[in-house]
Amino acid sequence: MDVEGRTVLVRVDYNVTFRPDTTEISDDSRIRATLPTLELLKSRNAKIVLCSHLGRPKGRVIEELRMKPVAVRLANLLKQDVISTRDCVGSEVSDLVSLAPQNSVVM
Repeated sequence: MDVEGRTVLVRVDYNVTFRPDTTEISDDSRIRATLPTLELLKSRNAKIVLCSHLGRPKGRVIEELRMKPVAVRLANLLKQDVISTRDCVGSEVSDLVSLAPQNSVVM
């Protein structure tokens, strides 16, 4: 697949479970399952943009369902920073993706 120098949108299922009353992920198997794909894209010099969700917020912003803990775990597994956004659409997100370097992961 020719993704050299391109931005690739990847829909992932990071709807993980947390330990009760914490932001500690109790099962990261869904994150680990995506590592081969992400490593392949990185090896081909792609900029990776990940889309996922936590829970079913029904259109509302719920702080406990933010993706930040997932981004932190993914960064640890990839051994590189994951650029985390507070929103999923808009000019701020578009600018962030545009300015991100190749081989970066934006979530």
